[in-house]
Amino acid sequence: MLHVVLFQPEIPHNTGAIGRLCLATGARLHLIRPLGFTLDDKHLKRAGLDYWQEVDVHVWDSWDALLASLPPGTAIHFIECHGTTDYWSADLAQEDVCLVFGPETRSIPPSILDPARCLRIPMQGTRSLNLATAAGIVMYEALRQRAGRLAVQG
Repeated sequence: MLHVVLFQPEIPHNTGAIGRLCLATGARLHLIRPLGFTLDDKHLKRAGLDYWQEVDVHVWDSWDALLASLPPGTAIHFIECHGTTDYWSADLAQEDVCLVFGPETRSIPPSILDPARCLRIPMQGTRSLNLATAAGIVMYEALRQRAGRLAVQG
């Protein structure tokens, strides 16, 4: 399963849009508190449209609580501007993959970040992308790789 983790998300519009992406890709969305909004926020629901109720979303009080819930062997990748490995170079076709995105206004905290597992989206002329855009880019690369794996196995 593809797991998308938003660590302390701040902007409801982004979370709603990422929820729609998760539904469209069959991914599970994990939100780690504190959240910068409530789950009944009108902006969250507006971005998620009427799909929000169908999103497989789990809310966790801490990073450690999330980790305890993941299947053994889950590959964890941190999507970070300062990563040194391009996202398409990672094996995202594994059975369980977890993509971790930090808050919109700051990076993933060093206390949970593993620099060896950081992936980056190459960019020119800007220091960052919208969170929902970044999530969509990496999630669909995971789908592309998984489709290739299934074609080889098929």
